Amino acid sequence: MPPRQAPIIVQQANNDSVFYVHPSGGPNSVTVTPLLTGSNYLAWSRSMKHALGKKNKFGFLDGSIPIPPSDDLNRSAWEHCNHLIHSWILTSVSPQTAQTIVFHEYVIDVWIELQEQFSKVDRICVATLRSSINNFKQGTKFVLDYFTKMKSLWEELNSHRPMPVCTCPYPCRCESMHAARDFRMEDQVI
Repeated sequence: MPPRQAPIIVQQANNDSVFYVHPSGGPNSVTVTPLLTGSNYLAWSRSMKHALGKKNKFGFLDGSIPIPPSDDLNRSAWEHCNHLIHSWILTSVSPQTAQTIVFHEYVIDVWIELQEQFSKVDRICVATLRSSINNFKQGTKFVLDYFTKMKSLWEELNSHRPMPVCTCPYPCRCESMHAARDFRMEDQVI
């Protein structure tokens, strides 16, 4: 009688796991354009958040997926994802910026460095945006082109000056936040 062979167990990939990487998920599988050059940090960081969110990997950047201890069974998978995300970021920034982050070991440190380096609210930028909005005219542009450009200017300005979020333990019932939103909308209409 031939010896019994152990049954072959096929392990299914858990697509919902933060450690899951699709077979096509190589170093160039996430591209964010245009490359981060500095002046486009806000748009770039939002695009990167969306790209990594689609791949269930943004938690590596915001710290919600902590670095496992070296004896943890998930450490190898975590390191694989960390290196992969690092390569995605490196291919999405300018060569000059890449040189400043290439030696970081953890992507959370890369993300924090880029944020500290580029996200400072620049009063000159805010003033320039306000001036661009005030001086922007439709002229011979189609209404859709005019509207699209104006909307993008307002969104960029609003990203520099986001609406405050109520931090009260109970939802606010006062009219302050409602009034602030109304004032912002009125500014945009005017």
